[in-house]
Amino acid sequence: MTSEPQSPTTQSTASQPSKGTIRVLQLYPREMNIYGDWGNALVLKQRIKWHGYTPELLEYNVGDDFPDDVDIVVGGGGQDSGQLVIQDDLQARAEQLRELAENGAPMLVICGLYQLFGKFFKTSTGPTIPGIGILDVETHGTDERLIGNVIMKSDEFGDIMGYENHSGQTTLGPGVEPLGTVTKGAGNNSKDGHEGARYNNVVASYLHGSLLPKNPAIADFLIRTAAERKFGTFVPGAPDDDYARLAREHAARRPR
Repeated sequence: MTSEPQSPTTQSTASQPSKGTIRVLQLYPREMNIYGDWGNALVLKQRIKWHGYTPELLEYNVGDDFPDDVDIVVGGGGQDSGQLVIQDDLQARAEQLRELAENGAPMLVICGLYQLFGKFFKTSTGPTIPGIGILDVETHGTDERLIGNVIMKSDEFGDIMGYENHSGQTTLGPGVEPLGTVTKGAGNNSKDGHEGARYNNVVASYLHGSLLPKNPAIADFLIRTAAERKFGTFVPGAPDDDYARLAREHAARRPR
């Protein structure tokens, strides 16, 4: 049996010694993975390899022991029912997550966990789910559903593309900056034209798709920040961005 041919990038990366291990923690993948947000962790795994580091993927679900020595935290979206399942456990881990965020750990939180990293999410049916207060944002459930393809402009990451599907509308407080300004779609709410939030090295967004396959600049920011915090420097590799470019070209042509 012959092995599959390797691309030049794969061959050169595999032949070099690892620059070190980067540990990626996925928060609540059982309940908070409604639109394939686990794909963000898979993109990080591959791009960490392409940059010459060794990825280690970890999962944290309700009741697990929270791992030590976490370098990147990622979390996805979920229905209101999923948020209710994790709310008590998330509150129990709030201090650890706040400490990581305040110390500059890179994080990516999407949709449901974006909301719960804020002050609260008041659901449209009445219950208010408390957040853990890392982000100065608050979310109110509505009868209006914001759904469709999104393109936004970001000074930090260029054009960001993805897909939104949420009825919770989020308002930013003065303690955060928007991730970008929407040119197609709704974003955080149906009023102010902003999407997502930025605080320290936390990136928050409503965009599924999953987000990182079409937005490698965000993935590389998370990896670079993690490497600089852990090793003092980041030595980039040569990622293969051909599929990302193709996905972005198709996404840019898609209707709302």
